[in-house]
Amino acid sequence: MRKILSFKISDTTRFKQQLLLWSKQFERIAILDSHEVNQKANSKKEYNSYELLAGIDALNEIQIEENCFDTLQQTYDANQDWWFGFMTYDLKNELEDLTSENFDGIRMPALHFFQARWVLALKEDQLEIHYLEQENNDEDVNVLVDQILSTQVDQVEASLVPNIQHRISKEEYVEAIKALKNHIRLGDIYEVNFCQEFYAENTRIDPLETYRSLREVSPTPYSCYYALGDKFLLSASPERYIKKQGSKIISQPIKGTAKRGKTLEEDNQIKEFLFSDPKERAENIMIVDLVRNDLSRTAAKGSVKVEELCGIYTFPQVHQMISTVVSELKEDTHFVDCIKYSFPMGSMTGAPKVRAMKLIEKYEVTKRGLFSAAVGYITPEADFDFNVVIRSIQYNAKDDYLSFMVGGAITMQSDPEKEYEECLLKAKAIKQVLGSK
Repeated sequence: MRKILSFKISDTTRFKQQLLLWSKQFERIAILDSHEVNQKANSKKEYNSYELLAGIDALNEIQIEENCFDTLQQTYDANQDWWFGFMTYDLKNELEDLTSENFDGIRMPALHFFQARWVLALKEDQLEIHYLEQENNDEDVNVLVDQILSTQVDQVEASLVPNIQHRISKEEYVEAIKALKNHIRLGDIYEVNFCQEFYAENTRIDPLETYRSLREVSPTPYSCYYALGDKFLLSASPERYIKKQGSKIISQPIKGTAKRGKTLEEDNQIKEFLFSDPKERAENIMIVDLVRNDLSRTAAKGSVKVEELCGIYTFPQVHQMISTVVSELKEDTHFVDCIKYSFPMGSMTGAPKVRAMKLIEKYEVTKRGLFSAAVGYITPEADFDFNVVIRSIQYNAKDDYLSFMVGGAITMQSDPEKEYEECLLKAKAIKQVLGSK
């Protein structure tokens, strides 16, 4: 049974930095930051339960390559507690007749979840520490909080990575887009998300410092620092995959991206153009239909609704078009099924979903791993919240390999040159952090 102690935090911005630095001593870390203080207009506050939620140190864990959804369900049912974890993109292979044979420089396990020893939940200026009474006591919690608050916050010193390479050339990217447009022309698909990898070999970074820099450059509502031994995810994701709040299910796909303007007037003009752009709206609406279909598989009859269609939200680097689709979970349906039957996120696949994923495997050359998949948490009440892993760095410290991927939706209206430029725009914040142009 968890007990909760509460503390008032006078400087939440500093506390977040202290928590990151203090956590470095542990092998299992998941720190999920909504940046709600800076992004209140953007972060769908009514659906964000926490300003920050962290799981620190593992009491138990599962790290597996197959039978992942069933194992997750069995593990949770046997121990209904706080679990933090991730699912990689290639869990799609459990759900459909799909395979993944592309190059994988990071080599994340297919699924990893851990039962956290310490759960820290920050709501405005109130910090809650959730702990198991059979493992720790009130004195241990007070010592922990004192340790965090006494942690020295130094200036951020992100590691520079000047030798970033493209896994495919611009010419190869353009040819792949042309080939995918031909599949659309033939009626194989309507839309597909195509991605490319940027990488660096023989590279050593300080993952935590690099994440600190990334969150400064690009504060987003679904950012995450995740440590699994010598493998790390540094995420500045603006996108929610799926959330369960009681019986309500919420999914918020992003499709539609535009750069920020240099002046307020230009910025507003760009937002208006994005909102009315028929190509961007068509992309977004197609994925909304796909998400509606996915949620309907576990929804109570007639409960799937679009709460917001093509809303425009602003982030430090870009404007994004975001829609909100909701449903009510059908009675006697396990929450893991809701994840299982909507995975991976429709915005990162295409329509029809299975055919799009087959073409993704054919034309992409890098195994996505955690990219376009999901990181998040499950509560003792069987609620959950998972992001979509985009705008993120993956790092394998053992092999000194760093990777990040970017991509976009390809439709019949796509211009290959403009799609390539959109990829560079999405990669801008990460390249800035790594000191690369």
